[in-house]
Amino acid sequence: MTLRIQEKNEFRYVDEGTGEVLLLLHGLFGALSNWEEVIAEFSTRYRVVIPLLPIYDMPLLKAGVPGLVSFVEEFVAEINLLEPCTVLGNSLGGHIALVYTLQNPARVARLVLTGSSGLFEDGMGGSFPKRGNYAYVQEKVAYTFYDPTVATQELVDEVFSVTNSNAKCLRIISIARSAQRHNLSKELSRIKVPTLLVWGLNDTITPPVVAHEFHRLLPNSELRFLDHCGHAPMMERPADFNRLLMGFLQTTAGLAS
Repeated sequence: MTLRIQEKNEFRYVDEGTGEVLLLLHGLFGALSNWEEVIAEFSTRYRVVIPLLPIYDMPLLKAGVPGLVSFVEEFVAEINLLEPCTVLGNSLGGHIALVYTLQNPARVARLVLTGSSGLFEDGMGGSFPKRGNYAYVQEKVAYTFYDPTVATQELVDEVFSVTNSNAKCLRIISIARSAQRHNLSKELSRIKVPTLLVWGLNDTITPPVVAHEFHRLLPNSELRFLDHCGHAPMMERPADFNRLLMGFLQTTAGLAS
């Protein structure tokens, strides 16, 4: 599907459908397209909103989890999202969603986390990014998925172009280090909203043990695993991810209003 990207001031975003808002946050090497199947499935009955996070071009001094949370707060204010919404985050997006919820509890009705950082992540194997080596980038992108064919050439080319920019690399490293420093284990008990954890059993970046730890620390959470699935279930197992998400939205509808 072709995503219609809207622009308002410095914000670029997708805004499809009407109804209760699903606010989707992508990860460090993510893009709006990561959520295509969620948009296709849910924009017929929900309002699906996805800001493009300024990972590669935000001011270097702000390139970290707090800076990205501030960006989301400004975005929500800019497009006038007044009602509490359901916030979904993958990888770094999950981390941002958690901190956003801690800082703005009245604005979040429910949380959905998939492959979230915030407790532990093996940030692309520790040595990433490595400039100019296409095969290396290809291998690292494939490492994100259980099925390496999900790492399409288009996706690999996108990450490769990012790793060939010094300015972008500096921001990625700064954000990744910030995520590793910003451990949320002592704060998660304050998050009371219904939370769905959807995890790939074959996630090598935030392994299943991380999902169990989130489940233990988030008081109102449920955990679902998908087999033959890596770090981005909504991309690798979209039909199953959507089924779990729909079930969660329906069973918590009364609780979240």
